[in-house]
Order: sequence, then C-alpha cells, then structure tokens
Amino acid sequence: MDVWWLRLILLPTTLALFFLSPQHCSSQKVPNYTFMRSATTASNISYYDYIVIGGGTAGCPLAATLSQNYRVLLLERGGSPYGNPNITNLAAFGAALSDTSPTSPAQRFISEDGVINSRARVLGGGSCLNAGFYTRAGPNYIREAGWDGRAVNEAYRWVEKKVAFEPKVQQWQSAVRDGLLEVGVVPNNGFTYDHIYGTKVGGTIFDQNGYRHTSADLLQYANPSRITVLLHASVHRILFRTKGGSRPKAQGVVFRDALGRKHRAYLRRGPRNEIIVSAGALGSPQLLMLSGIGPERQLRAHNINVTLDQPLVGQGMSDNPMNAVFIPSPVPVEVSLIEVVGITKFGTYIEAASGENFAGGTSPRDFGMFSPKIGQFSTVPPKQRSPEALKKAIEMMDTLDHAAFRGGFILEKIMGPISTGHMELRTLNPNDNPSVTFNYFKEPRDLQRCVQGLRTIEKVIDSKPFAPFRYVNMPVPVLLNMTANSPVNLLPRHSNSSLSLEQFCRDTVMTIWHYHGGCQVGRVVDSDYKVLGVDALRVIDGSTFNYSPGTNPQATVMMLGRYMGVKILKERLAFDADGMGRV
Repeated sequence: MDVWWLRLILLPTTLALFFLSPQHCSSQKVPNYTFMRSATTASNISYYDYIVIGGGTAGCPLAATLSQNYRVLLLERGGSPYGNPNITNLAAFGAALSDTSPTSPAQRFISEDGVINSRARVLGGGSCLNAGFYTRAGPNYIREAGWDGRAVNEAYRWVEKKVAFEPKVQQWQSAVRDGLLEVGVVPNNGFTYDHIYGTKVGGTIFDQNGYRHTSADLLQYANPSRITVLLHASVHRILFRTKGGSRPKAQGVVFRDALGRKHRAYLRRGPRNEIIVSAGALGSPQLLMLSGIGPERQLRAHNINVTLDQPLVGQGMSDNPMNAVFIPSPVPVEVSLIEVVGITKFGTYIEAASGENFAGGTSPRDFGMFSPKIGQFSTVPPKQRSPEALKKAIEMMDTLDHAAFRGGFILEKIMGPISTGHMELRTLNPNDNPSVTFNYFKEPRDLQRCVQGLRTIEKVIDSKPFAPFRYVNMPVPVLLNMTANSPVNLLPRHSNSSLSLEQFCRDTVMTIWHYHGGCQVGRVVDSDYKVLGVDALRVIDGSTFNYSPGTNPQATVMMLGRYMGVKILKERLAFDADGMGRV
C-alpha cells in the first residue's frame, strides 16, 4: 500500500478522536430502576394515562415528569445504557458510533447527500452517543419559540442537577480559547451554560471521573410506582379512533418486543390522556407516516391507510454541517472533547477537541466512525475495497508511532442552518432507516457562514497562543489540503478544494449529529406540540425545531421534555379544578 494513501486515511481517523482517552474510569453506580424491564415481559394489552414513544433525550425527562401524577408507559426501541462502557466511559467515546452491529446503541445511516450519520437506539437517546457539550439556547431562540422564560430556566436547572458539569480546561482547549479571543471573538465569558456572543467554556455531561451522564439519568426523578419503561420495544404504529367523520383521536399503540411478539398499549378513558411521540428527528416523522399521518401520495405508495393527509410531515429536515481542520501537534496534548466555543456574530460556532493517542481506544483496532473498517474506503474503488486491503490498512495503523496521531482539530458549525431537505419512507419497518436529504449548503448564506468560520479557524491556528501546538513547516494551506484529501464522506473530491474555501466546505462537509425538523411547530404541530388535525397526540423532541438551538441542542431537548411535562401537568390540574377531571 502506498504511503500517500495511508496518510489519506490517517486524518479522518484522527477526526474520530472523540472516543480516544487514556484516562481510567472507575465503575459507575447504576440507578436501581425497578420500573425498567424488557418488553418481552409486557402484557399483550395494557392501559395508561400517557404513552411516550421514545426514551431518548426528550422522552426520559418528559416521562419522569408526567409520572409524578399519572400512569406512564415509556417505550424505547433500544436497550439500557448502563453497564455498557462504550457509552458510559469517556475512554470509549466513539466506539458506539463505530459499532454497526444490530444491537449497537447507534444506528448508522447515510443521507442522500452522501454524509455518514447516526441515530440513537438506546435509552437516553443521543445523549448516550454525543461529545457531551452542554449549553443552553439563547434568549432570542426562547422568545421565538414562545416559551415562558422563567419556566425554561427552571427546567434547565432541573436537568443540570443530574447531568451537567464544569469541565477541567487544559492546554489545548486553553490555547483555542485564547486564540479565539486574540482574533476578536470577544468577550471572554468564562464558564457558563448561557448562549452569548464571544468565547466561553461550556458545560459537559461527562463528570470529573469521565462518566457520561445521560437523559436516562433523569428517570431518577420518576415516580417508580407510576412509570413503566419497556426496553427493546419497537412501536410499529399509532392506533386511531374515528367516529362519524370526526377528527381522528389517538387511542393506543402497537409495539413488538425483541422476540417479535406483538403487544398493544391503550390510553385509559379520560379526556386529557395522550400519546406523545419523542422518537427523534428521524423516528418521529417516520412513525407518523407509518401511522397514516403524512403526504397522501407517499402513504398510498406504501399501501398505508391514510388517517390524515399531512404533506408537511417529513419536510423541513436540516442538519448543521460541520467542517474541521486537523492540526498535528509537535508536543503531546490532553484528550479533550468539546469544552470551548467561540460564538461569532456572523453565525458560526468554533469548537475544538484533542487527543494525545489517537489509536488508544478500547481496542487497538478501533478507530471510530471514520475508521477504515467503516467509512474510510468510501472513495476507494469497490474492487480495491477488499477484506485483505482493509486488514492491511488496520495492521499498518497499529504499527504506527503514536506521535503520528498526536494533535487535535478545530471545527466550525454554522448557525441554523437555513438549508432544508426532506425525508421519505423506504419500508414499513420502523427499525429501517428512512431516506433523508439535508441539502447541505443549498442556501448561499449557509455557505458564506462556513467560509467565514474557516477564515476564523485559520486565524486561530496562526495566533500566538496556539503556536506551541503546530509545526512551523505546516502552514494553513497544507493543513487544509490534508483535510481536503481525506475521505471523510462519500462525496467526490475536487482539485481546487484546498484553494477555494467554498469548495472546501462542500467537499469536506460532515455531520455534527444535530439534525432536526420533520414535525415542525406551525407546520405539523401547534405551539403546544399537539399534532394538527388529530386529537390526543403530541410530538415533543428535536423534530419540532426549525433551527438547532444553541451550539449543541441536547440541553434544550432535555429541557423541553421537562418543560412540556410540567406544562401538561399544570394544564391538567387546572382542568381538574374546573370539575372536568378524569373519567
């Protein structure tokens, strides 16, 4: 194998640094969830006040809150995050993303744009897989969403008591922070969860011992006598009742357990009982379509009975594009995930991560989601993509001096984005990935923001605080060229991509796993997240977002679960006080 080709596969390997940490973590105390069990133990038919579909980033806090007063069923298609070191330990970060087995907590999908992506399949959702950055949405976002500011802050604090921590900032992150300040991304806002212009240190869901705390931890707030959590429970459709031409009303769900056996769960009698879909930006619109709510033409093409012709289900899909530049370091650096962010006024967020030993995951043959075992051969001709070539590439990586992997990267993510796409069903199986197109950089403003972000990154690399972490004989154009020549996605390369920042943005686009849309407020759901045109059904998760909140959405998605849970309880309390309580 030629040395030049090996170098091409090294860079995206380093971009998978998120799972590479030499630190050791002691065992994490697992919550004693007496209410959590396998769906194989479920009754054939059961009844609840609320049925929450999806035990992810929003579903867990939502179900925990509702269980304070009512009987709640939480259905999660994946398993438990507890006891899985690939999820709970920082030392194994990225291993779950690189696992493509049927039982993996991360389900790989590739968008029609040619970008490798992943969706969660585990209790706790995306908070079990991400880089852990915790930051709130900005005041403008909260106002535009129509949320009550005081209730939002209370919900954030409720979340933060269980899952948010201040990171210990070391040399690489400090250099990026000081570089950002030197190049004008000011002021220095220190450590804060708030989303404000300038440079700050944000929160993390990894504690000081390197344990990941996820949305599943928020189930510690649940009333154990009123909540049931079923794992490996795959919901196939929502059941509706219609009488005499009246509006469809959700009344139950059909789900299958790990053995394929069918179960039904119904709402108990009562005017305020509801089914709430929190299955994520792919899962929620997908399930609505499988249940007959979606574009009529598409539903009929799959022989799905139409409950409601709703052409906007699956529309408005967006994914924030990420573009990164790897910087080899002449000196060892700490292993760090996202801790520092520069929030610019032109709509770009600058972040960074680093690692001393980029081959030091849980296995010497594990290289993360950009590994040659998964995505690295994407631009290699199929005939050359043989098991023998793959084995040889991995063996050569294993023998490389660790210094070859030393360094880190600086990335930019654009605000919004403005560009949108759509989702379509492929099959009738809810566990299969739908087809999704994000249309990265379709809108010129998104591309302009990417270019401005890259120019800021160039200045940070050339800044005085960052000087100790770069080779003097590797100017920025060389670093860009290294990235541009790396197969980080399935898109074709262009010879001028390292010269044109516009082309560089297009050629090296990756996901930062912040996709959203498909069930947006004002289009598919109303301001209370009730599905338009039907009764007793809401969608509460990131699929309702028009734009991604803050620099990382997970804090706001968790907050939304709590916020809406509290709001629903208050509305119900007022309803009962009027003498119109439960039947």
